Amino acid sequence: MRKNFGAKPYTYPQPVFIIATYGPDGTPDAMNAAWGGISDTTELSMCLSAGHKTTKNILERKAFTVHMADATHVMECDYVGVVSANDVPDKLAKAGFHTTKSEFVDAPLIDELAMAVECRLVSYDPQTCRLLGEIVNVSVDESVLTTDGKVDVAKLAPIAFDPVNNAYHKLGEKVGSAFSDGLKLK
Repeated sequence: MRKNFGAKPYTYPQPVFIIATYGPDGTPDAMNAAWGGISDTTELSMCLSAGHKTTKNILERKAFTVHMADATHVMECDYVGVVSANDVPDKLAKAGFHTTKSEFVDAPLIDELAMAVECRLVSYDPQTCRLLGEIVNVSVDESVLTTDGKVDVAKLAPIAFDPVNNAYHKLGEKVGSAFSDGLKLK
């Protein structure tokens, strides 16, 4: 038996993205966003309302970085989502985050978050709040790489948003091999 919830934004997993930008005066800013994902091989899209300071910064600077929130920094990542930079201009610093300027786009990299997708703005529709970014680079701290240079998901410990229970969950154990396990049914 199934229970119907109606039209809700319930999907799993929902990544927890920390979007970082520079304000007009160069102050780093960041926000927490869960509604987004890859939309093409070099594109990332997400839903960001026009009222966010971060959205205004993206429209002005035409660039942003998207960090994978992790289990180590749950409190800090949640903080940048519950406090507005319109009210607390230095909220990134208050979260205890430090930044380094990206080599590829006019946006900051958050030093404490090990993985970031560096993007240029492609488009933004204020009616639908849909933002589209071109992926210019992906940077990953060596501390979360395997010995052969790939991302180790266990070390990265990315978190997902549970929209039903308003909770964060760390991604779990490997349960299969993509593009391989299904071949057994051929």
